[in-house]
Amino acid sequence: MQIIPVLDLKDGGVVRGVMGDRANYRPIETPLADSADPVAVARGLMALAPFRSLYIADLDAIEGRPANDAAIARLGAAFPATEIWIDGGVHTTADARRVLVEPRHVAVVGTESIEGSGVARDLAGEPRAVLSLDFRGDDFLGPAELLMEASLWPRRLIVMTLARVGSGAGPDLERLASVAARAGDRAIFAAGGVRGADDVAALAKAGIAGALVSTALHDGRLAPADLQRFV
Repeated sequence: MQIIPVLDLKDGGVVRGVMGDRANYRPIETPLADSADPVAVARGLMALAPFRSLYIADLDAIEGRPANDAAIARLGAAFPATEIWIDGGVHTTADARRVLVEPRHVAVVGTESIEGSGVARDLAGEPRAVLSLDFRGDDFLGPAELLMEASLWPRRLIVMTLARVGSGAGPDLERLASVAARAGDRAIFAAGGVRGADDVAALAKAGIAGALVSTALHDGRLAPADLQRFV
């Protein structure tokens, strides 16, 4: 089970993500860092466990504003051995290829942003592309073909339940199981709702490869002793 800490970036700083309500995200306050500076927050997270990847949600880029390129570059320089997953509102295949210019970057292709299923088809064989199947409530965000046609899926998938991000509601195990039943041997990552070690254990038991986690790390519900079991 791979735990991947998440940093939500907005206006150059880290914000607290709650239930996908991005307009109301505010600078993070965490015992792991003395500010919302991305490198400071990432150092605090990395002090918990030797995470091999970081997930960066560039909220400005996702919503069509200038990307947080400087902050992402600083994170890459501060953690030269860490794989960095970048969710930056990929619309086209060219957008994803620009992310992949940096060898340690993974391009997260979110269905809520993608311009069409052809982008996923172009990237299905790219080992550093991850398709995020994005949901808000019961609604799938994106071209229906991307949810229904598993042949378009790359080797790694995220099941993103936006309404559960930062909610404490628990992961959407039913939806994860539905995707896993059609995913073959692809690796599936859960995003949204992880509350602590029991949820991570339940995901592992269900065959989920990893989880994107933020709140449970900052508030201590996933403590270093817990993380030793999974990381």
